[in-house]
Amino acid sequence: MPVEIYVSTDVEADGPIPGPHSMLSFGSVALRADKTVVAEFTANLQTLPGSAPHPRTQTWWECHPEAWAKARENPEDPALAMPRYVQWLRDLPGRVVFVGQPAAYDFLWIYWYLQRFTGDSPFGHSALDVKTYAMAMLKKPYRDCVKSALPKDWSDALPHTHVALDDAREQGAMFCNMLRVNGAVPS
Repeated sequence: MPVEIYVSTDVEADGPIPGPHSMLSFGSVALRADKTVVAEFTANLQTLPGSAPHPRTQTWWECHPEAWAKARENPEDPALAMPRYVQWLRDLPGRVVFVGQPAAYDFLWIYWYLQRFTGDSPFGHSALDVKTYAMAMLKKPYRDCVKSALPKDWSDALPHTHVALDDAREQGAMFCNMLRVNGAVPS
């Protein structure tokens, strides 16, 4: 059976849902369970025709001008970027598993864009949520498993910048650390 490759993915968008709003950028880090990075992918995207930023999200972006500037550098047509992403996923040496934090948000965007621009998703309908995994490990309520309340040894000294690839690296390392602590990977 092929090994699973965990594809830690972070999305930056200009609103809460795709269609009326646009995914601005995304980053994915493909990792083995032992935290070995297999490959990375990132793209900044042109906005969807007829879409507009959500006022609340735009206010949030105004507080993060450096991340906004990074997300708007050299945007490409999603009709070109998403097929490249599918090929990148298919070229990974194993079965891909989407990992997000929160997966409900990040997977929504990735899945919608994959379906819209490629008609397919190498992930199928499956997404693994880091917060839900933390809830199961800690035996605590879901809403008590925010990142700041998680054990410090689960986090590496990686930046959280609201730049998609940086944040995908951070959450991917955390997920692999959680796998190790939970005994799913030898220490």
